[in-house]
Amino acid sequence: MSKRLVKLSVNGREREDAISEHTLLLDYLREQLGLTGTKRGCDGGECGACTVLVDGKPQLSCITLACRCEGSEVSTIESLAQQGRLSALQTAFNEKLGTQCGFCTPGMIMAAQALLLREPDPSEAQIREALSGNICRCTGYVKIIESVQAAAAAMAQTAGEAA
Repeated sequence: MSKRLVKLSVNGREREDAISEHTLLLDYLREQLGLTGTKRGCDGGECGACTVLVDGKPQLSCITLACRCEGSEVSTIESLAQQGRLSALQTAFNEKLGTQCGFCTPGMIMAAQALLLREPDPSEAQIREALSGNICRCTGYVKIIESVQAAAAAMAQTAGEAA
């Protein structure tokens, strides 16, 4: 298989790696970079477990070629915690019981992160729409939605205190 040098940023770190033209972003992240927080679910773009952000937008890494991310910023679940402290979104999922078995959680959180980046105070309908591509087999989504709402409120409070 032919490889090519691809320049991209992953979790804020500039990279230049030789990547096979047929390597999926999911496999590049997990196997080449050791970022195993992104989960392999359906392998067909149907469950959302592999959701990462590419230039701030949710992307299914199981159906995205890594080479297509040339020049982009890729963010995985590992990028959210800073200096060993969970992000507001991760904390809310923990405190509001938005996590059941945890398998879908990284994808859910990254889809929610994309929403909160573009809409800091989303309605329940906006949250449901943003998470519509992510399937959880364990829950009725109520705790997940409450987690995103709690994170938005916490982030707004932090922003208000900083102002």
